[in-house]
Amino acid sequence: MNRFEQPRIPTEARIDYLDGDYSIKAPGNFVKCAITGKTIMLEELKYWSVSRQEAYIDAAAALEAYEKGGFTA
Repeated sequence: MNRFEQPRIPTEARIDYLDGDYSIKAPGNFVKCAITGKTIMLEELKYWSVSRQEAYIDAAAALEAYEKGGFTA
């Protein structure tokens, strides 16, 4: 499978979250928000924590994670 091909059956991707980018460890179409549990399509993924290695559906969810867990750089 080409690295940039998307699987036909929706599957959850495994991702390494990096500063300003991410690296796909296992191909998939989506990840789950760590706060809401909602599905985030990879092309819509904009918020994540490098230190926690978590994805967030929106800024409000990212803020909630920040407030719950405190900030770690």
